[in-house]
Amino acid sequence: MTAFLVVLVIILFGITVLQLGKIFNMSKSTEQLGNSSEVASEKDNNINGWLMLGFVFFTYILLIICFYKWWDVLLPKAASEHGAGIDSLMWISMSLIFVVGFFTLWLLSYFSFKYRGNTAKRALFFADNDKLEFIWTIIPVIVLAGLIIYGLFTWTDIMNVDSEDDPMVVELYAYQFDWRARYSGADNTLGEANVRLIEGINQLGVDTSDPNAQDDIVVNELHLPLGRKILFKMRSQDVLHSAYMPHFRAQMNVVPGMITQFSFTPSITTEDMRLDEEVVAKVRKINSLRRDKSKDLAIKGEEALEPYEFDYLLLCNKICGTNHYNMQMKIVVQSQEDYDAWLAEQPNIATTLKK
Repeated sequence: MTAFLVVLVIILFGITVLQLGKIFNMSKSTEQLGNSSEVASEKDNNINGWLMLGFVFFTYILLIICFYKWWDVLLPKAASEHGAGIDSLMWISMSLIFVVGFFTLWLLSYFSFKYRGNTAKRALFFADNDKLEFIWTIIPVIVLAGLIIYGLFTWTDIMNVDSEDDPMVVELYAYQFDWRARYSGADNTLGEANVRLIEGINQLGVDTSDPNAQDDIVVNELHLPLGRKILFKMRSQDVLHSAYMPHFRAQMNVVPGMITQFSFTPSITTEDMRLDEEVVAKVRKINSLRRDKSKDLAIKGEEALEPYEFDYLLLCNKICGTNHYNMQMKIVVQSQEDYDAWLAEQPNIATTLKK
């Protein structure tokens, strides 16, 4: 490996010297260059002009193909109350980028073609134009300021947790390479915890002497009640993780040594989302791909893939190690009654420690 890197450095150094030689050569006057190949001819200018025009049409065709083939890979509608605001902000931003990029690319390529080098034409040079400079400065400033202000208001609405909402407190605990969730119990207050207290079945380092910890409930599958605001408190045991819940348009870094938080209100149950037409189409397409893959696996004598069923997921959105890809936890959104029934079946910390 070291020998390869040495050879690569030598090659790159040689390329650099060669390019510097070309730059110095191009700095010479036209008389000094004479008929050098470094001076662009009208044929060269024509070729590059047509290439620029061809490039813009190639890009547009590629764009149409991408929209046609992969439009359906976008996330389905948001399953949280704040998600609609996030989606609106994204669509406004992407639409502006698309429109500006579309026309800017056309103007760049078209003018490169129309005004390609020609000895019969001379360029008209303006040292400056205050009016044009004002226009192309003030318009981006206004647009970007509008987007930033819109984004700040959206972010503030999401991050400001009103105590009157009485959010349910849930801890998300990340470690290589899995998640655990800890419910705050009937008192809605999480007990103290510290990674130094991790021992045996106490995987989250909960301080079992803290009265608030006695009714805490630790699970490996996250259940959430519909329509109830959830305040997530997040901790990491080892490295930097990121709690990413794409269907709820929620993401927050999970940082070792500190507690971060994010809140949202689930607005669609898992069962209702499974019946959504867009989700049904996605599941059908995924299962079609899995069936084709299973045929190839069968030929190799390997086990077939199981049919896919839609579930909300908590993922890690930081590359946290070798098994990062497998770090996920299932999320179930259900009615308050179903949630209460499920929670009643889960043993709390005090009960678990007695076993």
